[in-house]
Amino acid sequence: MKAIYMYSILLLSGLEVSAQVKKEIFFADVTIYVEKGKYYLTGSQGGGGGTQGFAVLESKDLKTWAMPAKAADSLGMILTKGDHTFGTKGFWAPQIFSDKGMYYLTYTANEQTVLAQSTSLLGPYRQKEVGPIDGSEKNIDSYIFKDTDGKYYLYSVRFDHGNYLYVAEFDLKTGTIKAETLKRCFNQTEPWEATNNYESAPIMEGPTVIKLANKYYLFYSANHFQNIDYAIGYAVADSPYGPWAKYKNNPIIHRSIVGENGSGHGDLFEGIDKQWYYVYHIHNSSEKVGPRRTRIVPVVKEWNKKTGMYEFSVKGNEVIIPVMAEK
Repeated sequence: MKAIYMYSILLLSGLEVSAQVKKEIFFADVTIYVEKGKYYLTGSQGGGGGTQGFAVLESKDLKTWAMPAKAADSLGMILTKGDHTFGTKGFWAPQIFSDKGMYYLTYTANEQTVLAQSTSLLGPYRQKEVGPIDGSEKNIDSYIFKDTDGKYYLYSVRFDHGNYLYVAEFDLKTGTIKAETLKRCFNQTEPWEATNNYESAPIMEGPTVIKLANKYYLFYSANHFQNIDYAIGYAVADSPYGPWAKYKNNPIIHRSIVGENGSGHGDLFEGIDKQWYYVYHIHNSSEKVGPRRTRIVPVVKEWNKKTGMYEFSVKGNEVIIPVMAEK
């Protein structure tokens, strides 16, 4: 009975179970939050079980993961459908951040961006008033960025005969955007953003934003997620609103670099070891897309004296395959 119970937990947590090999992690649209010497991983779940919400895993080394020992929920869930939360389906693309002792989880459900909060990193994350951030139209893939002046900005995807990245100033207290500041970041302009391996409308999504040396770096994915050329690039600006200049050597993560199809939609973070990493998902195999597998790759950050900007690349031969700890 114990073995059956653990098997069920792993399925509900979006993880593949195999008696022969170590258990890979099957989260898509992934993010990693770092605190007090530990990493916390969450993402869209796709391993079966049908759980609606988000589970979290914990690690000290990025390689071996487990359910947090202090998890409030028996399945490691930090947000669950119907528990003072918006959404009935399509729980995607979470991001965890903290501010003044409070933890926040922004995510997508019902093709709307949402903000929930908790006094604990491990949840449960709930809403005081259940609803989306901006219900005026569909918007997905939220990333909330805090600038050095204390202002917040919401980066997300809106639909206009394709998926386009937008930015707007965000009020954390009210959980709403300042609609008059809403602006499209850029259009599809580069060949790598639209390959012919999977025909689709323009798609740019999965944003992450950081600020270094007074420059803003917007990392994003392009192509349809079912395209083997789903990949990651970045653009740079002097303002959270742009204008954005795309890096000339994009994409920085692509199947030709990391060796696996569909490498995209993740998050950039600085590790405990002060090394930068990007966590992302890949296709399940060369034959099928899902459930998508989780990957982590070390990032190289180099200062270019000529341009006065950092340039990013990855160590494609050092990709980490995160697995569940053996019981």
